Amino acid sequence: MISHLGSIFATLMFVWAVFQQYFPYQFRGYIEKYSQRLLSFVYPYIQITFNEFTGERLMRSEAYSAIESYLSSTSSSQAKRLKADIVKNNRSLVLSMDDHEEVADEFQGVKLWWASGKHVGKTQSFAFYPVTDEKRFYKLTFHKKHRDLIIGPYLKHALKEGKAIKVRNRQRKLYTNNGSNWSLVVFEHPATFQTLAMEQDKKEEIMEDLVTFSQAEEFYSRIGRAWKRGYLLYGPPGTGKSTMIAAMANLLGYDIYDLELTAVKDNTELRKLLIETSSKSIIVIEDIDCSLDLTGQRRPKKEKKDEAEEMKQHPMHKASKEEAKSSQVTLSGLLNFIDGLWSACGGERLIVFTTNFVEKLDPALIRKGRMDKHIELSYCGFEAFKVLAKNYQKLDSHKLFGRIQDLLREVRITPADVAEHLMPKTASRDLQTCFESLIQALESAKQAQDSNKEDTALIQGLSEKSVQ
Repeated sequence: MISHLGSIFATLMFVWAVFQQYFPYQFRGYIEKYSQRLLSFVYPYIQITFNEFTGERLMRSEAYSAIESYLSSTSSSQAKRLKADIVKNNRSLVLSMDDHEEVADEFQGVKLWWASGKHVGKTQSFAFYPVTDEKRFYKLTFHKKHRDLIIGPYLKHALKEGKAIKVRNRQRKLYTNNGSNWSLVVFEHPATFQTLAMEQDKKEEIMEDLVTFSQAEEFYSRIGRAWKRGYLLYGPPGTGKSTMIAAMANLLGYDIYDLELTAVKDNTELRKLLIETSSKSIIVIEDIDCSLDLTGQRRPKKEKKDEAEEMKQHPMHKASKEEAKSSQVTLSGLLNFIDGLWSACGGERLIVFTTNFVEKLDPALIRKGRMDKHIELSYCGFEAFKVLAKNYQKLDSHKLFGRIQDLLREVRITPADVAEHLMPKTASRDLQTCFESLIQALESAKQAQDSNKEDTALIQGLSEKSVQ
């Protein structure tokens, strides 16, 4: 039987060789074309190929990349030969099936198969380091009776899930602008909402708001609004505004774009920077009240006239003013950046402003619809102190907590100042020393605060007597 099969196979190979050698190319093309059509009547399966590179410039296909991410879990459990890659700050290992492997998938009770392959092109034989032109692809095979289910819902599900997995596994970036261009570094800030010095109820409210926003794509599409949300963080220096931004990025897995307005030449450059930002990102403008004079155009004419007179009398002031106004970004340009037509060029983005003096900002800049949620980060309370004690000293309770709680009710101190006292600065500094240092600082602040109150009361009393 084996010898008989061997002779049949050899005969077929001989016939194929003669066909390739002597039949015209056009005739061979017709035979292959109609043989494929004949085979389609007998073969009940449909195949869809997703090539790695597409388009005229051979850009890497987003569909191929999404399918590669989607098949990572299936490949690790089924494929015998795998490829491994390390991503996400060199901590996560991502597996994908090697070339010429096949795995099965199931969707709504329908079974289908994914196979990986590659086309090998010609090698540059005269190159010092020969390079092989390899074009990889994924091939999906399924029964033709399930065409509508696979081409519609299944592929939509696979691509959406693959993109979500890719976002979770990606190495996140921190961008900053130099003029109209973004430069980046790897974002590795360790802040989380668990380590944030804030009342637990307030943290849970902010976290719920962020998660709800990240899952509301269909809602924003239905109501006809761009998928974005504005946050205004305000409070005294040292209350954790920048740390809050890092915690927001770590919670949602977003990139951060730290926008320096003074480095932007004009509104056109600002628009260009906005267009180049990606989805799933946080656009941050810190100390918005100090970035630019965004309210100058709204000042009364008298103030502008007084300023012009001052410029004439003090030329040095004029030079410093002109230097400060080197950026031509206007309030109107910034408002269009936040919620104008160009703000809808990408989805799932947060826009965050921080300021120490919220009363200095133009009301048009922080109204609802632009800055949707206003979050006050205030002085350290006892709940925030307990979070800091847990972070820095791994303590949930201590005998000095009662005294600290009483002082925090009367004294205004920032979480940054509290953390400085809890930070161990020497190897011999124990818990008792840290807490005693904090209590001493709080008592000194209380005495200074009481002294200021007495001076204020004395001045008011003297002024009332002079009036009488």
